[in-house]
Amino acid sequence: MSQVALKLNRELVKSAKTVAAAEHRSIPKQIEYWAKIGQIAVENPDLNYEMIRDILLGLAQVQSNDIEDYVFADTED
Repeated sequence: MSQVALKLNRELVKSAKTVAAAEHRSIPKQIEYWAKIGQIAVENPDLNYEMIRDILLGLAQVQSNDIEDYVFADTED
């Protein structure tokens, strides 16, 4: 992955630092995460943040093979 130097607003970096600490991310990774969420939101305006986050979590679970077969509940009484 290539790197690019950017000038960012101090308030954005300050906010990213605070959230990054809480989310156990680096400041650059936190800003990348926000950018990814924003890009997905622009491309999919019908999805809210929780849906986007859950989709990203599901994709990460598949990539790490942290999945289980779904077992349907028995509907017979």
